[in-house]
Amino acid sequence: MSDTIIARCEAKGLRMTGQRRIIAQVLQQSDDHPDVEELYARASKVDSGISIATVYRTVKLFEEAGILDRLEFGDGRARYEDAERDHHDHLIDMQSGEVIEFVDPEIEALQEKIAAKLGYRLKGHRLELYGVPLERD
Repeated sequence: MSDTIIARCEAKGLRMTGQRRIIAQVLQQSDDHPDVEELYARASKVDSGISIATVYRTVKLFEEAGILDRLEFGDGRARYEDAERDHHDHLIDMQSGEVIEFVDPEIEALQEKIAAKLGYRLKGHRLELYGVPLERD
């Protein structure tokens, strides 16, 4: 991922207002998977004039432009991440809601093998694992 979210928005011809730039910057700096309410909380620390409606509209615009990926992990909240982040899969802790990113070459190879066995060339995928922590003594 070489370009910033702002640069990719501008390259797609999106009008970048000051508030959209702040929201884009907050997204760029996020290393988690924030929902709209969390984005609003972070952006409003930078500019208290940003409304939650502006965040909703901006996130929808960025998603429709292919800048953001919308993620739904079954908790009723849509979360977002940069669409151009390096490929990774997710493990969701069902107790805490924590989302853990991981990459496993064996899983990647197995998915390719399964697709080929079924007569397909894999062009992309999303893997979400749901679990609870192992009990430790």
